[in-house]
Amino acid sequence: QVQLVESGGGSVQSGGSLRLSCVTSGDTYSMYCMGWFRQAPGKEREGVAGFYRGGTKTYYADWVKGRFTASQDNAKNTLYLQMNDLKPEDTAMYYCAAAHVPSSGLWYEPGEYNVWGQGTQVTVSS
Repeated sequence: QVQLVESGGGSVQSGGSLRLSCVTSGDTYSMYCMGWFRQAPGKEREGVAGFYRGGTKTYYADWVKGRFTASQDNAKNTLYLQMNDLKPEDTAMYYCAAAHVPSSGLWYEPGEYNVWGQGTQVTVSS
């Protein structure tokens, strides 16, 4: 059983930075895809970044535009999302997620994932 625990959210001013962490436990090697998502009040959950196990590329949503960087430290079983130049529209709950079995095969589809963390809130003020 895989578990994901996010941390690192908070309140920052526009232009600031935050680094989110997602500690993973359990049989994460059985997961074929992992990703970061966010959900703002009244909006649908959307993909931020994702990668496929065994691959070397990290995929990002177009709107990220180089501001965010996802990484992982396998020795610490931790995923990171470094967020720079934050904007008020980045305000949302941020989640990490993991997928066991391919469905659509699309990293940015929330329905692809069957394991979710509890989320960490990011608030950006202008």
